Amino acid sequence: MWGAKSPSEKLRMAEPDTHPQQSNPLPLWRRYLLRWCLSAGLILLIAAIALVVAKIAPHVTHSSASIANKPEHKLALGTDSWPLFHGRPDLCGVSNAIFPDAPALLWRFKAGEEIKGSAAISGGRVFFGSADSNVYALDLRTGAKLWESKTGGPIESTPCVDGPLVFIGSGDGYLYALDAATGQQRWKYQTDAEIKAGPNFADGKVVVGSYDSRFHCVDAVTGTGLWTFDTGNYVNGTAAIGNGMAIFAGCDAILHGVDLNKGTETVKAELGAYVPASPAFDGGIAYVAHYEHEVLAVNLKDGAVLWRHKNTLSFPFFSSPAVTKDRVLIGSDDKRLHCLDRSTGKNVWEFLTRGKVVSSPVVAQEKVFVGSQDGRIYMLKLADGSLLWSYDTGSEVDGSPAVVDDVLIIGNSSGTLMAFGKRE
Repeated sequence: MWGAKSPSEKLRMAEPDTHPQQSNPLPLWRRYLLRWCLSAGLILLIAAIALVVAKIAPHVTHSSASIANKPEHKLALGTDSWPLFHGRPDLCGVSNAIFPDAPALLWRFKAGEEIKGSAAISGGRVFFGSADSNVYALDLRTGAKLWESKTGGPIESTPCVDGPLVFIGSGDGYLYALDAATGQQRWKYQTDAEIKAGPNFADGKVVVGSYDSRFHCVDAVTGTGLWTFDTGNYVNGTAAIGNGMAIFAGCDAILHGVDLNKGTETVKAELGAYVPASPAFDGGIAYVAHYEHEVLAVNLKDGAVLWRHKNTLSFPFFSSPAVTKDRVLIGSDDKRLHCLDRSTGKNVWEFLTRGKVVSSPVVAQEKVFVGSQDGRIYMLKLADGSLLWSYDTGSEVDGSPAVVDDVLIIGNSSGTLMAFGKRE
């Protein structure tokens, strides 16, 4: 402050004056001006340091725990959300999207190798993996690449997105958590064999099956293993989640309902053959298909089989079912998409393609979408299975469509991811 005496001045005033005739060489007004300049300079220096810290802080790498609570890292979630395989944790494969009657190809993106899994969509971004070992993030509307992140093995797993993190399994046996905005690895969790299944999530937990014959539950923020459940054989598909359970099956030919908190089995059902894909769960009932050409409805209160639908052509099911209020739809190696009555399992209609239907169908506003190994993506009328539209992608389509708003995303074995919808 102007006029204030510094500690050194006060000390000099208390000392004897040994030079009574010597005067201060600087006039009083200059000394005040010098003090004012020093004070102003110090204030400016402090302000500059604060500004630099404010600019650097957002770029500091946070731990997984801090990221989960930082709102600036979260992607905005709108209606354009299909955050995991078959769209929602119950894996019913039903979307509220209003898709155009005559869709156009909006964009295509070429990955390094084939795309066997499906895409997840969240916050205006498309996430998917490829056999080239990369996870990709694209802009939903333009197809422009936002980032790619390398894993240690080929990817067949479909990613799932929960807030700021993307979870995906890899052929290297790890479950990865990546920052959805940047692709930066936040953690990875090791299993003892490849992961082909897609992860699912609920209540801060991520669950995934592995070829190590175990089903794993992991803390979504830290990547810490919470529990494992031994199955005795491979787990191929994504688990459905409902009624506090993870519901899954695999090569042990058993449908399991495992408590999400404890990791203990609450119900199981013998299916009779191994399951290559995923179940769907709705209204206390799981719908699942197996290799010995059957689709089953299982009551998860007691594990009782409510009905069985047998493919008369004796071809296996590698597809996962889509479940509406009154229909169950599933593809088969007999080159057909089958539509069954949900309450009885009886056949309603079939649609014949020119290749095996490994792709898992999706339903949106009375339209059914499915891919085929004949290279085409089909849009059918839910009521009777009549063809509304198809598109030749040029190579086999094994993955399931992802449908949001007026856009459909699907990939093929040439490594091309495509978007279809209404051209503006």
